[in-house]
Amino acid sequence: MFDPQTHCYPYPEETNQHYLEIRKDRGLVFNASYPYIDKSGFFRFKQGVVRILLNVIVFPMTKIRLGLKVEGRENLKKHKDVLDNGVISVCNHVHLWDYLAIMRTIRPYRSNVLVWAKNINGEKGESVRLVGGIPIPEDSIAGQKAYLKALSELLSGHGWLHIYAEGSMWEYYAPIRPFKRGTALLAVSNDKPIIPLGFSYREPGWMRKHVFHQIALFTLHVGEPIFPDKTLKPKDCETDLTIRAHRAVCALVGIDPDKNIYEPVFNDSMRIDYY
Repeated sequence: MFDPQTHCYPYPEETNQHYLEIRKDRGLVFNASYPYIDKSGFFRFKQGVVRILLNVIVFPMTKIRLGLKVEGRENLKKHKDVLDNGVISVCNHVHLWDYLAIMRTIRPYRSNVLVWAKNINGEKGESVRLVGGIPIPEDSIAGQKAYLKALSELLSGHGWLHIYAEGSMWEYYAPIRPFKRGTALLAVSNDKPIIPLGFSYREPGWMRKHVFHQIALFTLHVGEPIFPDKTLKPKDCETDLTIRAHRAVCALVGIDPDKNIYEPVFNDSMRIDYY
């Protein structure tokens, strides 16, 4: 069985911190005038071309590269009426290609995804934007207001928003790290459900391990929508929804939420002893 503890990565001390180095700065400023969701004709044309390339080339490569299997995809059809009205999905972030796997799995739905602003400013920023990347503004209050308005418009327009609630990508990390509270805040304030997704790992075969040096194969698990409890006050509702979403992702990947040693659920920029 795959054991992530045998593979060493430079995981930071704080569970929401990044360890990948972004080598380029394109100089973009994420303020009130930045188009967080670009609706221009030329951008949409480029997205259409990229979508064709994704379906014809990239998605098949993703399945091969990750050894991807999907479990629970029937939940997308089962809850089609709910998803058609707009939804937020949440997942552990464990590989550079994992969002491509999510995009492939949820077809024909098309998602946008919240990303670290430095990724948009980096060398792959244009590609990230074209697959639906929305930068999270950190240095501009006016930018944050415009960003939240754009997200509300996306969700009220029956869009799909994907969020990595752990806050950063840690390759091949097995525990479900604490969630940031923003996912539940968006779900509650926009009255949208959260659909939990989770990546678990499988041991690769001899050829993948010894010829292609593949550490693990991936299984993406699709859960059922989780709805805000409208009987609670907004802050209590956000807390409750965060806990339930975290527990759901744990359960999807085979972690017993009641025996989860990887607490706390919330990420308040505090170290946890994950080693």
